Amino acid sequence: MFEELDYAPTPIGAISLRRRHILSLGIDVFEILLGDEHLMSSLFTASEIALADKGMAALKGDRLEVLVGGLGLGYTARAVLADERLHSLDVVDLLEPVIRWHREGLVPMKTELADDPKCRLVQGDFFALAASPDGFDAEHPGRLYDALLIDIDHTPERLLHGGSKGFYTAEGLRSVQRFLKPGGIVGLWSDEPPDEAITNRLAGAFDQAWVEPVVFANPLQEGREVTQAVYLGRKA
Repeated sequence: MFEELDYAPTPIGAISLRRRHILSLGIDVFEILLGDEHLMSSLFTASEIALADKGMAALKGDRLEVLVGGLGLGYTARAVLADERLHSLDVVDLLEPVIRWHREGLVPMKTELADDPKCRLVQGDFFALAASPDGFDAEHPGRLYDALLIDIDHTPERLLHGGSKGFYTAEGLRSVQRFLKPGGIVGLWSDEPPDEAITNRLAGAFDQAWVEPVVFANPLQEGREVTQAVYLGRKA
């Protein structure tokens, strides 16, 4: 009924991967926890997938180069890989155990991401790399991407740790556009409903900014819906 698949210390606290069987639904659910805080569940993936789908839909052209900040259980990355226009995907995650889970096949999608030739899993601090002069690809300093899709903090107001605080300022959001191609997209995931203040913050940094609500049924509460959000900004 319950199994802890892995537990490991990290620079921001102990992280664990666990599997629970939910009798009422007849399914196994995988969860990632940082300490006692839930980071992700395989039961709620609609907004993580929407981050990829809506971010990719906002892009034109082909041979797209995309970077995802935050690996988790991998649903955003897998949705990006499903786009036939994709040329390459880099996924940056701060926590080595999370990347190891994908390489060892402990997550629901097993080693699907680690085995995909288009996908590169990179251990690193997304926010430190965003603030660095060389950006996200050590082999190609200053490399430009078509999209940066970020699923790390709960919202730009509810952070996992203090290292990301400066990123969500107008200055931080303008600065990261150094690593975007013209017309490129930055997408932010949020586990809360759309917030006009966050949209306005993006509007002060990007040529275009908007929010996409993501509404889905709560499988644990019949008849109840959950509303989360994807924020998008486009470079001029």
